[in-house]
Amino acid sequence: MVNITDQPADVRFRNVTEDADSYVVTFEPDGHRAVIAKSWLSAALAPTSATRTEDAKRLWVAADFASGPPLGTWDLYLADDHHRASCLTSLLDNGFVLLRGVPPRRGMVLEVAASMGFVRETNYGKLFDVQAKVDPANLAFTALAITPHTDNPYRDPVPTVQLLHCLASAAEGGDSGLVDGFAAAGLLRAEDPAAFATLTSTPVTFRYRDATADLRATMPMIGLDPRGRIREIRFNNRSMQPLGSPAGPPVSAEADAFYLAYRAFARVLARPELMLTFRLDPGDCIVLDNTRVLHARTAFTAGGHRHLQGCYADLDGVASALAVLRRNDHIPR
Repeated sequence: MVNITDQPADVRFRNVTEDADSYVVTFEPDGHRAVIAKSWLSAALAPTSATRTEDAKRLWVAADFASGPPLGTWDLYLADDHHRASCLTSLLDNGFVLLRGVPPRRGMVLEVAASMGFVRETNYGKLFDVQAKVDPANLAFTALAITPHTDNPYRDPVPTVQLLHCLASAAEGGDSGLVDGFAAAGLLRAEDPAAFATLTSTPVTFRYRDATADLRATMPMIGLDPRGRIREIRFNNRSMQPLGSPAGPPVSAEADAFYLAYRAFARVLARPELMLTFRLDPGDCIVLDNTRVLHARTAFTAGGHRHLQGCYADLDGVASALAVLRRNDHIPR
């Protein structure tokens, strides 16, 4: 009910005392006295600005998951809040979690998404089918291999969580791969600082269009927060547009610097030691942070039956669901 402009411009502390539970603050110029609970102040000052950045994440390479991706079990996820909290924590910390035993029925991916936030509806609908089609409008709807990428970089804001639920995997091939984009960008920063600086400062336009949609967004490939920490990766060779600027095409030196940096980052992302590879079986649902973890797949036989259903959600919903679980069930961090 109070705005900052309702206060005197020269408000300041006159005196501060404390006891075990509270601070007692007397203000100038009016002598107003406030009692502030230490527990409230501690919660209010808890750092949140870095929760989406590299500093708050567990960066990884494939060898860190020698026994396979972190797993959850759908029945236990529904029945045990501690197990659910562990799965959501993995999604936020590692950038992904694999839920097993999700009934391989159409539409179940929406139930998984609803358990950890809210479904983001797009031009593809609330959910979409990933399977080879006769007349595909997207490479995902073919049997071809797909290199590591993030989804929907042509949106602003981009969907920050992606879910893919396997209904059938009878085709030969079609193995899934994940790459920690924050770890890869960190390697680029260490090995080629100039390329890293170029990709964090050069606006790149991504675009998708078909008969019913025309979407575009312009952002750097590697997004930083105000303190220079890696916060977002947008990498998708299929929707990236030619480099340009409001004034027109870039000069040759700018274009050369960008495309060399882009190539350098792509080569880092393609390193075999960075990619965690596994196969999705019917009932498996992979949930990943689409601002951080790039996903890929190997080619598969078009005559075989491989069918995934996917949808999008957002990280703020996941973080909220986890915070409520911890608050209500006293689950430690």
